[in-house]
Amino acid sequence: MIDAEFRSEERFSRLALAYETQEEKSSVSDCLERITKEHSVSPETYITKVSNGKEVLIIEFHDDNAREAGDIFEEMIKSLDVKTCN
Repeated sequence: MIDAEFRSEERFSRLALAYETQEEKSSVSDCLERITKEHSVSPETYITKVSNGKEVLIIEFHDDNAREAGDIFEEMIKSLDVKTCN
């Protein structure tokens, strides 16, 4: 199961997607690549490892004046079938 967490401040938005299996990792990576291509954006991304073998992909938008990140994050969450986002 992929877990999601969203944070936003003025002109800054971040989505963290935590996954455990290789299949989930591939799904998250493929989704990010597909959706950023569709929207012609290049957010900052990085991966961190957490306990129990999980990894977290962090996607950040800085200076998001047009508030484009919200729509992109919502599309990603729906595409990955994430049920809850904190």
